[in-house]
Amino acid sequence: MLFHLALRRLVRRGTLTVRYPDGTVRRYGDGNAPMAGMAINTPRALRRLTLNPGLALGEGYMEGEVEPLGCSLFDLLSFLALNIAEGGMHPIEHAREWLRKVTRHLAQINPAGRARRNVAHHYDLNGRLYALFLDRDRQYSCAYFPTGQETLEEAQAAKKRHIAAKLLLDRPGLEVLDIGSGWGGMAITLARDYGAHVTGITLSTEQLEVSRQRAEEAGVADRVRFELMDYRDWTRPVDRVVSVGMFEHVGVTHYAQFFRVVRDALREDGVALIHAIGRMDGPGGTNPWIKRYIFPGAYCPALSEVLPGIERARLWATDIEVLRLHYAQTIAHWRARFAGNRDAIASLYDERFCRMFEYYLVGVELIFRHWGHMVWQVQLSRRQDVVPLTRDYVVEAERAAAARGREVA
Repeated sequence: MLFHLALRRLVRRGTLTVRYPDGTVRRYGDGNAPMAGMAINTPRALRRLTLNPGLALGEGYMEGEVEPLGCSLFDLLSFLALNIAEGGMHPIEHAREWLRKVTRHLAQINPAGRARRNVAHHYDLNGRLYALFLDRDRQYSCAYFPTGQETLEEAQAAKKRHIAAKLLLDRPGLEVLDIGSGWGGMAITLARDYGAHVTGITLSTEQLEVSRQRAEEAGVADRVRFELMDYRDWTRPVDRVVSVGMFEHVGVTHYAQFFRVVRDALREDGVALIHAIGRMDGPGGTNPWIKRYIFPGAYCPALSEVLPGIERARLWATDIEVLRLHYAQTIAHWRARFAGNRDAIASLYDERFCRMFEYYLVGVELIFRHWGHMVWQVQLSRRQDVVPLTRDYVVEAERAAAARGREVA
């Protein structure tokens, strides 16, 4: 059968045990560790895995038609990710990956109406869901682990300090535009701890409501406001622009437009910081399961796709930093918290939803561990002389902010 032949090609390291729908058990690989197992419970799941494995594996797990055998979901997906990273790939999936790559520009045309629908699909879920696995500040983006030993709360606070340092918030009263402001944590932090006046814009009605409530509770509503707005509708110049975890939803065909908006939003001595997921192995395509069930319209670009838009906007890329395993560690924390609150999450939705989210968290952690995904931060300015000549100021500002935090605590 085709699936059997595909697995023989895929498994180059370790041993994979597969139980087929008719009860047949076959083993693939060299007989050595690592080891994992997979039960394919229905003929339908087997057909789907043969024809479209990138989509069918996640769907099969959600429906209970494909399950780990003698191991955890993490073990199974880690085994498959490791072997794919070493050059093994289902031949049909290889062809589909090529097709996704060459058609990504067409697939990511993202006018305002579609952008709003895509955001609502993921971010307008029941707010309690995110409270059950994120940190207290609901930071839904890569944390920053200076030593690797930080708690999730400590690492998310360090991420905000790291970004604030690159924004050069060197005096109170600076005006900041936060594009894709999430649940408001970054905007509130910049106002409360750095004296900034922040406008956060989002396309999520759920996040907008929560953000406004949090600003009131934090006592910074006079310095922070949140609006339901597409970034393309912003017209007023500000001192600083920050965007964390939003650029993945812009769409590759809109990058030049995005950076023109950033440039036009910056005053002459302004500074911007864009934080987003990317890939180190060049342009590619979005996994079809992620695209259908988690982030419709999303794409994590290579820097080679991002920098031309910056250049065309005539912006200086005054600093570029790549964070490699930080997101893998972040998601490991999210997975543990999700597992610890699984019963509560199932009461909000159902078993299928829990399986979907588990598959999402495991899969995304593994693309950072094995498939070359990373996070990049690009600092931008209109002029080359508004940022210090060396990066020493980043560390100094982070240390000063951490010391102030300890004094307050």
